[in-house]
Amino acid sequence: MASPPPGAPAPLTPGAAAAKRPAAQASADGRPDGGAGAAPSGSHATSAATYAAAQYQVEFEHRWGHLTRPHVRALAWLLDAPDLLDPDAPQWQGHIASLGPLTAQTADWLAALERDPSALEAALGARHYSRLGLYAEKLMAFYFAERGQLYAHGLQVRADRTDTVGEFDFLLREGDELVHIEFATKFYLLDHASADFNGLVGPNLADTLGAKMRKIFDKQLTLSQHPAAQPLLPQPVGRAQALVKGWLFYPGVDGAPAMQGISRRHCHGFWMSYEQARQLPEQPYAVMPRMQWLAPLKTRESLDKQTLLAALRDQPAPVMVAALKPEGDWLVEQHRGFIVPDAWRAQAAQRRHEGALPA
Repeated sequence: MASPPPGAPAPLTPGAAAAKRPAAQASADGRPDGGAGAAPSGSHATSAATYAAAQYQVEFEHRWGHLTRPHVRALAWLLDAPDLLDPDAPQWQGHIASLGPLTAQTADWLAALERDPSALEAALGARHYSRLGLYAEKLMAFYFAERGQLYAHGLQVRADRTDTVGEFDFLLREGDELVHIEFATKFYLLDHASADFNGLVGPNLADTLGAKMRKIFDKQLTLSQHPAAQPLLPQPVGRAQALVKGWLFYPGVDGAPAMQGISRRHCHGFWMSYEQARQLPEQPYAVMPRMQWLAPLKTRESLDKQTLLAALRDQPAPVMVAALKPEGDWLVEQHRGFIVPDAWRAQAAQRRHEGALPA
């Protein structure tokens, strides 16, 4: 069985901004109100800042190419991927958590899990996961438990037997206090030119990054202050923060714009319509099942371009695909993106017009 990663120092850092404040209220675009430090909605930090779309996949394979088990690779991605949100951005007021650099000891622990995954598999259980967020939470719960930090995971707060106030994603032990962590793993597509958080929409057009951050800041991070939560807390909650991982997807394949509040090194890919996908280069591809969206894909199976296009032709919803390149006996992800139905952007505009998505 793999030895647990060392329990100190604490894995969550509050960033340069202060951490022990009441949770901030979110502004209309999903950023918390930050006074003079808040970013104006829709602005670019620097319009010239873009970076190579495939860079992260190269780095991941260089560091973690020895990991081939999907669960272990997913856990490695959660622990080592760049933050989606910039913990030091002033608009977050210190309420964005970061795992910080991954230590050599934790890297050794992951390598040991690759050799013997029994502890990780036991923690995940025999269930078939259909919700990616729950699967990611279970992986993180395993990590925190192995470090000896986990006090509670998925702890519901009820005002009475029929009224659920909310749920703590994670309560972690830190000295004589608890740390409340709201955890999210999200995937959003920028669907129009203005680079604000309401322009980043879920592939199924059900939510936006702005709406998600408003919910986290306005409701979830204040949960420990609710009277119904007090009997569940053996120690005071010293800070409440959001830990957000994920991928953002931008039109075309040229790179990602820099956006205030978003980590400059965040994981990102492209999106394009089915018609545009006809111009993809000839190379191996794979359709990525939802439960494999976390880490860069490593596989031995692929589709050629024509087979991929045939498989996507009548899909009613966006599909994530990976462009692959050979590496030894494997095919590894070079870059990834969503292929969306040709009417997807018009559908997004219609949902905004109807008020189902923020304008």
